Amino acid sequence: MAQKVLVVDVGGTHLKILATGQQTPRKVKSGRKMTARLMCNWVRRAASDWPYDVAAIGYPGPVVHDKPVREPYNLGKGWVGFDYAKGLGCPVKVINDAAMQAVGSYKGGRMLFLGLGTGLGSAMIVDGVVEPMELAHLPYKKGRTYEDYLGLKGLKRMGKKKWRRYVARVVEELQSALEADYVVLGGGKAKTIKSLPPKASLGANGNAFIGGYRLWSTKLDTRSHVSIE
Repeated sequence: MAQKVLVVDVGGTHLKILATGQQTPRKVKSGRKMTARLMCNWVRRAASDWPYDVAAIGYPGPVVHDKPVREPYNLGKGWVGFDYAKGLGCPVKVINDAAMQAVGSYKGGRMLFLGLGTGLGSAMIVDGVVEPMELAHLPYKKGRTYEDYLGLKGLKRMGKKKWRRYVARVVEELQSALEADYVVLGGGKAKTIKSLPPKASLGANGNAFIGGYRLWSTKLDTRSHVSIE
């Protein structure tokens, strides 16, 4: 009998969960006061009536060998070094949140994933191997980063019309530079886009959960990549 997976999608605005066999995600607001311990406590309460054997966590920051290596920008502290298996009471795999959505969105070839949410998530999958990326805090222009333009702060600062122009420009620049066959735009702010750039498509809301399920049905190698069969 296949094991049941609890997927935890940790975002800067909301924390969402879904388990194998369930249809409707459950969520709670996250933000600056959300610590790793609070997250685990809420998840265990919220999923108390769902059967699950293992868990997958999508984390908004760099992850190496199932362990966060930097505190998140938009949440509370205490995520690095936390024992997630103990916190959730089951075996746990942790991956960057954008990489988890990318795994759930992947349809072969060379795919670039950009998560447009509170911040900016990014991942690349090439021939079935996912490489989490940290494009968000690289400098882009005028002393600001990619996240400053494409994240929530950029949307608020520039307004929808100008923000959409920058999304289109950056997507085309990155698609060309990274030689991606196609680009998937996910995250809560992706639906704000009116017309998609060439070779780009919108990711489905549930792709993060599909990615979490796939983490337990595929193999993690020593480089902390996921090889998708």
